[in-house]
Amino acid sequence: MRKALIAAGVAVAAVAGAIAAVVVSSGGGESAQSGSAGSVASTTGASSSSPLTSTSPTGGSGTTGTTTAPTATTSPVPITTVELPPPPGPHSTRRRSFTVGVVDDSLAQQSRSAAAMLVDISHRASFDAVVISATWQPGRTTPRRSTLRAVRNVAAAARRDHMRMFLVVWHGFARYTPRDAHERSDFAKYAASLVGDVPSLYAVIVGNEPNLNTFWKPQFGSGGRDVAAVGYEDLLARTYDAVKDVSRRIRVVGVSLSPRGADRPGGIRPTHSPTAFIRDLGAAYRASGRGAPLMDAFAIHPYMISPKVPPGVAHPKTTEITLADYPKLVTLLDEAFRGTPQRGRTLPILYTEFGVQTVVPPGKRSLYEAGTTYDAELGVSSATQAAYYRQALALAYCQPTVKGLFVFHTFDEPKLNGWQSGLYYSDRTPKPSLRGFRRAVAALRDGRLITCPS
Repeated sequence: MRKALIAAGVAVAAVAGAIAAVVVSSGGGESAQSGSAGSVASTTGASSSSPLTSTSPTGGSGTTGTTTAPTATTSPVPITTVELPPPPGPHSTRRRSFTVGVVDDSLAQQSRSAAAMLVDISHRASFDAVVISATWQPGRTTPRRSTLRAVRNVAAAARRDHMRMFLVVWHGFARYTPRDAHERSDFAKYAASLVGDVPSLYAVIVGNEPNLNTFWKPQFGSGGRDVAAVGYEDLLARTYDAVKDVSRRIRVVGVSLSPRGADRPGGIRPTHSPTAFIRDLGAAYRASGRGAPLMDAFAIHPYMISPKVPPGVAHPKTTEITLADYPKLVTLLDEAFRGTPQRGRTLPILYTEFGVQTVVPPGKRSLYEAGTTYDAELGVSSATQAAYYRQALALAYCQPTVKGLFVFHTFDEPKLNGWQSGLYYSDRTPKPSLRGFRRAVAALRDGRLITCPS
């Protein structure tokens, strides 16, 4: 699937790569049909591979061994095997506690005043949480000074605005996948170091879309077994333990799945569907014998296959998971973790990346660099963007274990083969959709956005 780096803004270039851009799904991989390996949709994406070997059978214990998840399955997901919690009522306190966040690394500035200005704009747009990223590199157990400075600047601004701050700790693209117990231990120490240095953090999100070989490789081992889920389970376990050793208050969020994948070991671009990856993650966790949880919340990036597809479209016959596939997701989490120390059916869910791209109007086109991909300038009108963000908020709000929806991002990326899903153009002037988004969030807080079906 196509991925784009966030335009890092004026001063972030000075970070020299220490704050990596969060990368997100525009839709792609491929969605396997339930019960088959057939593809129903595809978009562009990178392809690569490298070896992945040992894992720890006890998560963060440091004991090196080998566990194996079964071959990824694309069998149907029944949605009648789990009792869903009731949706919120009209006077629920959820209207105040539901998180409406934004993912945008352009907030991460070396100048404290510049970071404060951008965070303030995000807050005035009605966001009450921010997400930025920090990138681990092999051999590191602590962040670079430039990384820490940028993170602290955003944290200070978020604290003044009474916003929650989430930090994505990840390794970048697949060539830097933590390949063994030693590298995963270093990654966990890196995350724990950031938690110790930035005590106002609300949560750490571990990794990014490990079901795609763009970000984790290899995906498959001999016989088509899922080695990505096994490796990621070990990374998540180690990071959970390291972060909790520093602060029990900090939430640890996994798995940040892509909404699509092909489940074809021999494919040109080996990927796992979220359906298969959740099942295989549960199998790896059970096989590890771990007696502690892996995460406090589960994250997924429920992008639609195209910005022109409304968020209410469900996928009952494929392995794809987007906003309207909530019953499928809860059923999979229950199936994966029932009877273990890790919550499944009641596990809090966060939609940590969701974006609807707009077409850049002619009067603003000179502000953007030309795109290089076939879909670089596809998008919808600002009115449609506002309507889709409103629909997405209403859908997520009525899903009782979903705790928040995060928009990608505040500001458009300046390259047209990036993401124009922000509420502001790249010159930081507001889009017409900003007013509609603010009204939607205000309606959510006032209990007027939607009456959830019982």
